[in-house]
Amino acid sequence: MKINSLIIEIDGIDKEILRYLMDDARKPILQIANKIGISGAAIHQRLKKLETSGVISGSKFTVNPKVLGYNTMAFIGVYLDKASRNSEAVKDLKKIPEVLECHYTTGNWSVLIKIICRDNEHLMQLLNTKIQAIEGVSRTETFISLDQQIDRQIQL
Repeated sequence: MKINSLIIEIDGIDKEILRYLMDDARKPILQIANKIGISGAAIHQRLKKLETSGVISGSKFTVNPKVLGYNTMAFIGVYLDKASRNSEAVKDLKKIPEVLECHYTTGNWSVLIKIICRDNEHLMQLLNTKIQAIEGVSRTETFISLDQQIDRQIQL
């Protein structure tokens, strides 16, 4: 994903709308309009402008993986034998459903991935049979998350 170098200016009303929706994306537009003191149509226009400008990139529900039996989260630094293998390795990582994020990084690793697993045995199986089996992966370095202590978006 390329980051646009254009900086978008948003005003206080936009920030207020975004704060309400970041807190609860299902909050009714008319309820937000009443709290802010503008019409529902004005909220819709502002949201359309924020979407068009790229400030809002969608909305989603958050699933609690632990309720579904995924109790182990890990970050894995992946070392590739050649930098030229990056795009193919990322294509292969996309095929692994447990891989939640993949970041091209500076430093020793070629990429850093975030994965979710049922348990440590599942993690070991993924490492041995899927991640380390990707052509060009020379080794991996795994960090198991014991507890996520901060989970937030940018403050407005």
